[in-house]
Amino acid sequence: MLNLTMVKNLNQQLIIFMVAAFFISCSGRNNKAVIKFSIDSTSIILNNLGEASLVQVKNVYSKNLDSSNLLSVIALPGELDSLQDEIVVKGHYLLQGDSILFKPDQPFKKNKRYLVESFIGAEFATVSKLFSGTIKQNLQPQKQILKR
Repeated sequence: MLNLTMVKNLNQQLIIFMVAAFFISCSGRNNKAVIKFSIDSTSIILNNLGEASLVQVKNVYSKNLDSSNLLSVIALPGELDSLQDEIVVKGHYLLQGDSILFKPDQPFKKNKRYLVESFIGAEFATVSKLFSGTIKQNLQPQKQILKR
């Protein structure tokens, strides 16, 4: 009788472990978008969007992607700049296939650094973060600093 109880207990623990391992392995994929300058450095390209992120962007794009806060580009001050202000770069967004292009109203300046923040595909919590205890209270954007 004792052995049967131990076997049932062991089976339950094994099933729980297998289910947890399945969820951790499924959520461990790296689905971060790739943020980079175009070849001629006249625009910023965001690609490698997952299917769910692409649906999210298409829904926002149909309403007006320029007015959304899914993506922002900020000109960072240089070390020798007298004003240490971060300036939001104005421009417009284009959805091309599975990529988003940001074209600034004014051309990007050579040797200037730009911070790109994207909330596309951002998640509050994943199963792996739940198990590891690293859940944050607010939504964290993907950040990339690009230098022209």
